[in-house]
Amino acid sequence: MIRKLTLVLASVTLVTSAVAVAQTQAQTQYFPVFSYRTGPYAPNGIPSADGIVDYMALLNERDGGVGGVKLVTEECEFGYNTKRGVECYERLKSKGPVIVMPYSTGLTYKLLPSAAKDKVVVLTVGYGRTDASDGRVFPWAFTTPTTYWSQASAFVKYMGAQSGGMKRLKGKKIALIYHNSAYGKEPIPTLQTLAKRLGFKLTLLAVDHPGQEQKATWLKIRRLRPNYILLWGWGVMNQVAIKEAANIGMVKRMIGVWWSGAEQDVAPSPKAAIGYRAGTFHAAGRDFPIFKDIDKYVYGRGKGTNKSSVGQILYNRGMVNAIFATEAMRGAQKKFGVKRVNGDQMRWGMENLNITAARWTAMGLKGFMAPIKNTCADHEGNGPVMIQRWNGKVWKIISKPISPMQNVIRPMIEASAAAFAKKNGITPRKC
Repeated sequence: MIRKLTLVLASVTLVTSAVAVAQTQAQTQYFPVFSYRTGPYAPNGIPSADGIVDYMALLNERDGGVGGVKLVTEECEFGYNTKRGVECYERLKSKGPVIVMPYSTGLTYKLLPSAAKDKVVVLTVGYGRTDASDGRVFPWAFTTPTTYWSQASAFVKYMGAQSGGMKRLKGKKIALIYHNSAYGKEPIPTLQTLAKRLGFKLTLLAVDHPGQEQKATWLKIRRLRPNYILLWGWGVMNQVAIKEAANIGMVKRMIGVWWSGAEQDVAPSPKAAIGYRAGTFHAAGRDFPIFKDIDKYVYGRGKGTNKSSVGQILYNRGMVNAIFATEAMRGAQKKFGVKRVNGDQMRWGMENLNITAARWTAMGLKGFMAPIKNTCADHEGNGPVMIQRWNGKVWKIISKPISPMQNVIRPMIEASAAAFAKKNGITPRKC
């Protein structure tokens, strides 16, 4: 009798526990954070992860989550190592993520096939595989708000304007110094296409990971004397390149990708870097109302990660990742009348993401970014690119928003996506 009673009580306990777990899951949404706080890219990885985690903490502490659902973040340290990043994904997917932010182009390439099978959205904000912008072929991938190909075309437009018109680029010498990886090679097709169309002379100079050894590269630059130098680096590679450019008086000819334009990149030589320019798609600094809320609700309650990161460019960019993910979740909740969203619903939310100027203002980020709108076919959102310049103390935006050359870029995206679909037996969706 006692044994039967014990078994009954044990069964009741198990059922009660299962119900409690299910209720907790129903009231929370899980967001894995792929971070690299160690290794050669840690100075860049730390503020990026901080921005994601802090923004979600803000929504929890100030708003009670999103639509009454608390946000749960869990970091997985992968050291910007693709193999370890894949291991993170495989380990964490059992916890039910509906969106991942790989923060690595190499990792993105690896995750796209498996994430699509698992019905997990892959969000790559300003990095990743550019042809994944074609939502007909890549329904689970989102390159919002802009891509490397778009940025490369915007750089060419900017250099054309600086030269007195696009026709003046003919005969100009442009050098691309790039990280010798999938990430660094992304802009090459665009630049090669535009070099043929516009007649500028393109020189490609690869720098191997992690990028500390660049003497041979800069000897070539010294001999070439290019009119413009495009820097497609990451981590210590940027610091070395900026220092080398300053040593030969060419820092003002250099324009960096948005991953080469953060405080960490100019910190070792802030004065020598004066005049260095880089791309961006959002503002720097913390001169926005939302940061008062982060101070009050996150750091004021001991929930913050690292206060020294707040307002830095990469912190703000991490925040953009979290904003896109949670705004998509918010849209999906309204569309489907649910609290905790599933993968299909999150995908719908990203595909219908529409952050207007009024919405940016409501979030306490007036003027922080251009409006963003995705569609079924366009998962990029056509975000414009801006140019910022280092003045020795802070980054300042010096250009109006530059629209990418969509007449060049979109056909390239569609052709590349179509080739991928054919090779992998994919029938593109009709949008």
